[in-house]
Amino acid sequence: MPSVLPDGEPVPADGSLPRQALADPTRPLAFYLHVPYCATRCGYCDFNTYTASELRGSGGALASRDNYAETVAEEIRLARKVLGDDPRPVETVLVGGGTPTLLPAADLVRMLAAIRDEFGLADGAEITTEANPDSVDPRYLEQLREGGFSRVSFGMQSARRHVLKVLDRTHTPGRPEACVGEARAAGFDHVNLDLIYGTPGESDDDWRASLDAALGAGPDHVSAYALIVEEGTQLARRIRRGEVPMTDDDVHADRYLIAEERLSAAGFHWYEVSNWATSRAGRCRHNELYWRGADWWGAGPGAHSHVGGVRWWNVKHPGAYAQALGEGRSPGAGREVLSDEDRRVERVLLELRLVDGCPLDLLRPAGARAAARALADGLLDPGPYAAGRAVLTLRGRLLADAVVRDLVD
Repeated sequence: MPSVLPDGEPVPADGSLPRQALADPTRPLAFYLHVPYCATRCGYCDFNTYTASELRGSGGALASRDNYAETVAEEIRLARKVLGDDPRPVETVLVGGGTPTLLPAADLVRMLAAIRDEFGLADGAEITTEANPDSVDPRYLEQLREGGFSRVSFGMQSARRHVLKVLDRTHTPGRPEACVGEARAAGFDHVNLDLIYGTPGESDDDWRASLDAALGAGPDHVSAYALIVEEGTQLARRIRRGEVPMTDDDVHADRYLIAEERLSAAGFHWYEVSNWATSRAGRCRHNELYWRGADWWGAGPGAHSHVGGVRWWNVKHPGAYAQALGEGRSPGAGREVLSDEDRRVERVLLELRLVDGCPLDLLRPAGARAAARALADGLLDPGPYAAGRAVLTLRGRLLADAVVRDLVD
């Protein structure tokens, strides 16, 4: 089942925020729209998603896909009330899931239109949807492009059939690459392929083949994530029973180095530890806003939001989410007000993963000493360090989580 929500203080019924959260209208504003539906549950997935069988008899019509776009539009209208006279147009929108493209393209366009109507979109706003390769066709992609979407991200994961089978992915090898061509033909300038490495049974050659297949398709952005086996997932149970082997950190490090080598040779440049793009325009601006502490409103069941140092999260079940909005209440399940120290720590945690790194003056004395050790160990780049920034080297990227832990002390 999906992971549990954190604890927190109650969210007011009208969703209102503390006055100080609305005091700085200069931060960029983004929207994340969560679509919680999936055709099947992938064995490694721990996201807040639901298949039709999981929703049957649980929430009834309120949990249905049929009226989902209007329900999300209702939360967008709530966001307008909460943010009041906030003059900021929306810089980026990301529709994620789940499988957003299980909904009709017209529904995704309808949710985007609600944001445009309530807030307006900034000039050149980035509008992205995630998509499963077997849930779109050329006409669907054309409808998205005509409706204002500018970027699409396909979940490829692997080019090898046996790896896809372990992950419980339903698309066939070759379909994600074909989707890139269809997206280009539909007018998308920016296309991303998501890959996963370290799947049980995957070899180095399998991983190289996946990278080569992805690059051959011609995206301008590639994300490559190490498989994380979450407790409670089907894959975790299979590993515990000994049905498939668990890969280790050394394997993940080797696969990351292979990715860096292949992607760099093809003209891609890392801009976040797990993300590469062919140009600055190819970077995912929405995720960059997350990593740089911008404001975003997350609409949908289980979606998280952050505005002015206040973080909150919605109820998880689609039925409970729709019921709250139908009754004129915020679907928020809990929230927390971040302290200055919380926000400092988060800046270090997130910005250190970026190609620009984080300012050294964010570090406390213990963190500064740890940064000096990391520099001596070859984990931080000497040039940026001399200029007052902590930037990971390639070796530092392999150990990014450990470096971050040391620097936030």
